[in-house]
Parts: sequence; structure tokens; C-alpha cells
Amino acid sequence: MSGRLLLVDDEPGLREAVQAFLEDSGFTVQAASNANEAWQLLQKNPPDLVISDIMMPQVDGYQFLKQLREDPRFETLPVVFLTARGMKADRINGYQAGCDAYLSKPFEPDELVAIVKNLVERRKAVAKNSGTSADIEDIARQIEAIRKMLEQSGGFPQNVSAVRIDLTPREQSVLDLVAQGLMNKEIARRLETSVRNVEKYVSRLFSKTGTNSRTELVRYALERGLTS
Repeated sequence: MSGRLLLVDDEPGLREAVQAFLEDSGFTVQAASNANEAWQLLQKNPPDLVISDIMMPQVDGYQFLKQLREDPRFETLPVVFLTARGMKADRINGYQAGCDAYLSKPFEPDELVAIVKNLVERRKAVAKNSGTSADIEDIARQIEAIRKMLEQSGGFPQNVSAVRIDLTPREQSVLDLVAQGLMNKEIARRLETSVRNVEKYVSRLFSKTGTNSRTELVRYALERGLTS
């Protein structure tokens, strides 16, 4: 298992111990002693996941997470909170702030590794299925090529039946925008929802259509008249 992690904790002993354990587990780990230092590292080398303490001087974990979620580059970046504040109310506050997992100190290192592996693998799977901004032009070209092919052939290929599948109104809206070549962030803005929700709808569309990529999804939809 590989992945780039950013560890933020103002306790040197714990920070060094967690960093060593994660590196022994196959991860590449950058460490920061405070949120401001972590923010600088994020700009230079964005990680696959952030592990952050909550109780830190100057900028605490909640403020740091808020800063991440307000930046379009990091709004879906997985964040794990490690903290001595383990009360139920603290955990609720953490999840409401947008963290993906919450571990109270002291914690089992193996549990942390399991959580990190799960979140990193999920993030990579979503990125693979959803595409990135670097793919926009290529996807748009492929979609246009599919449209031209269908126009030249007079519509549906003879071996493709125009069987409709059941889509919710929101799934249909997402499909229509995917067919226009828009990526998740732009779709979220158009539909006034979160990128995470769009990712869920795109995953459902993959499942319902039996496709594995945006290009396959658009081809499937256009050939069957699911979108114009």
C-alpha cells in the first residue's frame, strides 16, 4: 500500500512515533508541528490524506479543517483527527466539521493504519472513476466523437436497444451534465450541492449502467437515448 500523508501534531514524541509507524506501513509521510506549517506543505506537495491533532496552538484542528474544506483544491481531501478529546460531543463536532475519521488518544496504531488505508484506497478509486481536471479536454473530445458517430449512423446502432433505465431526477441531471463534459466540481456548482454528493451520483450511474468510466457512461447514455 502506498500513499502520501500529511501528519500535523504539536507533540514531537507522538508525531515522530506515528510518522515512523506509518512509514513502516508503506506510506510516505510529511510531518508538521502546527497548522500553519502544514498549510505551507499542502501547497507544495498535496497529500492523499491528512492526519491532524485538534488541540494545537494558534490554529486548532477545527480551524485547519475549515480552511481545507473552504479551498476547492482540498474540499474532498480525507482528514483523520487524532486527539485526546474523546468525548461524544467532541466526536460529533469533528464529524460536523467534515473529518472522515476520529481516533482518541491513546489509540491502536494498527487501527490508524487500517483507517488510513481504507480512506486512501477509496479516494484513489473515486479519482480513477471520476476523472481529474487534466482529463477534461480528452473527455470532451471523446464525447464529441461519440456524438458525431451517432449522427452519421442515424442514431442507435442496430445492436443496441433503446432500453431505458430508471434514474432519479437528480441522477438524470448529473448524467446530463457529465454528457456535456463537465467534471464533478462544476456539476456540484451547477446543482448547488457538494462534490461528495456528485461523486455518489456518478458512482450510482456507473453501477446502474454497468460502465467503469465517464467516457463509457456517456457512450452508453447517448446510444440509448438517456441524454441528448
